[in-house]
Parts: sequence; C-alpha cells; structure tokens
Amino acid sequence: MPRSCLSFAMYLAVSMVGLLTYQTVALAAEPKRIVLIAGKPSHPPRMHEFNAGVQLLAKCMKTFDEQNGDVALDVQFVLNGWPKDEKLLTQADAVIFYMDGGGGHEVVQESGRRMKLIEELALKGVGIGCMHYAVEVVPNQAGREFQRWIGGHYEHMFSCNPIWEPTFSSLPEHPITRGVKPFQVKDEWYFNMRFINQLSGNEEANTDAGRFTPIMVASPSDDVRDGPYVYPAGPYPHIEANKGRAETMMWAIERTDGGRGFGFTGGHFHDNWGNDNFRKTILNACLWLAKVEVPSTGVESQVSEVELNSHLDPKK
Repeated sequence: MPRSCLSFAMYLAVSMVGLLTYQTVALAAEPKRIVLIAGKPSHPPRMHEFNAGVQLLAKCMKTFDEQNGDVALDVQFVLNGWPKDEKLLTQADAVIFYMDGGGGHEVVQESGRRMKLIEELALKGVGIGCMHYAVEVVPNQAGREFQRWIGGHYEHMFSCNPIWEPTFSSLPEHPITRGVKPFQVKDEWYFNMRFINQLSGNEEANTDAGRFTPIMVASPSDDVRDGPYVYPAGPYPHIEANKGRAETMMWAIERTDGGRGFGFTGGHFHDNWGNDNFRKTILNACLWLAKVEVPSTGVESQVSEVELNSHLDPKK
C-alpha cells in the first residue's frame, strides 16, 4: 500500500477511535433519573411521613451528586400520590414508591392501567423499589406482578407487622450494603413476605424472576412472634411455627428482564431517617436500582435536625 494511502487509513482509524471515545463519554455522562413517589399523608405525626421522607432522600442524593463529579444523577420526587405527568415515569431509570399499600396502593388504581404502565417499564429494565406499606398489595390484584418486579410482597394475614428493634449484625456483600455498619433501629419491621417461588427469603437464590438476595436479616424473639401485632392482633400460628428462623426485612432482585428491584419493610417512623446506616442503606439501594455504581464507602450524607423536621405534613 502506498505511504499516502497508509497514512490516510491510519488517520481514519484514529478519527474513528476518537469519535467512538467521544460517543462513549457522552453516553456515560447521560444522567440516571431516579424518581421517588410519595403517597398521601396517613397515620399520626412522624409516622408515614412519605412526603417529607422522599424530599429528604432526594436532597441527600442531590448533595452526593454535586460532591461527586463522576456520578450523574437526575433525582426527582412526586408528592401526594401518582404523578400528574407520567412522562416522569417513562423517562426514569428507577422508580421508588413510598406510600400506603393494600387495596389503596397507588399502583393498582385506574382498573389496572397503572399496573400495565409499570409492567411496561419493568420489561424495559427500569428499576422498581417499594418501601414500608408500599410493599403490601392484595394478592389477586398485584401479587404476581410485585413478585416479578421486586421479588415479593406483604400479604394481609400471612405476613405480620410488629413494632420491634432488630439488630442487623451481619450484612451480605452487595452494593446496597457498601459502607453500612451493623445497626439496630426500632421500626414497624414487617416480615414473612410472600416471596417469589415461595422462598423463606433469608437465603440467596435463583428464582423465576431473577437472582434474589436478602439484604437485612434478623431473628425475631419469641416475644415478637407471640406478642400483639399492630394490626390485626396476633398471635398467628404460622408465624409462631417458625420460631428461631431468621427473617428478611429488606431484599433485592436482579430481574431476568435486565432490571432490578428491592423491597424494604422499614420506614414507619420518620425519625429513623436520621440514623446514618438506616439512611445509607436506602440511598445505596436507589443508586443500585438505577444501575449507578455505588461507592465503596456507600452514599455519604448528613442530615440535620432542621432538615429532619422539614416538610412534615400537618397532622393531628
């Protein structure tokens, strides 16, 4: 090949590499959109403070993003229920629901139309997360869907909701637990979920929906299993029958559709967001859900008393 042709070929090759590198950098710089959706106010003051909770978490993630130039996040939040503009959802990389559940769950309203939308998002690989009451659905309304999207759900009269203070002394090696130290927090920690493939939930497993990983696991005392629950009153024989078994209060799933999901049963008491490890676990989970690399030390954040007391709903 003549030298001039060889030089031109090398020029083209270098130019193509430069173009591909530019495109790769441009793609890498595209921010990941995380959408936090809060439900309407419920319960007494400092309980189920969904609106204040999502704003606090959004502030922490935005501050983290500003302090870490290599992370590009677009964090949005929706207050008081379903977003009026659903483009916010269709353009999201991860959607987290923090709201009342059961038959009144925002996702199951409009005769299944919203369910269909979330299903479409999940099939596209969008991450789906649910916190506290938002993990509860009526089984024949959305049970199978929630098992696919997040790996499991709370079922009335099968699961239980005691207020207790577990110690999360052993955390698995997972992006969600990076930088999280063992901690103990009193909350309304649900357990005995209806997990995919009828799993007990306290061991990692491959399932029909994907790879299931328990994140926060602890063993309730006999008093917790036997004592009165918040609603309805116990004890439940099938809960007592599993005395000594470790129970899962948070779990994650890497779905077969390419997306991710998590369920977190805490979040009843607003003041728990002031606990650094409690908060870091969820901040890490939100990034992981959107396929953002979680730092080795986790998402660092600080919350002042003023910030913790901000945006609380007026309640009696």
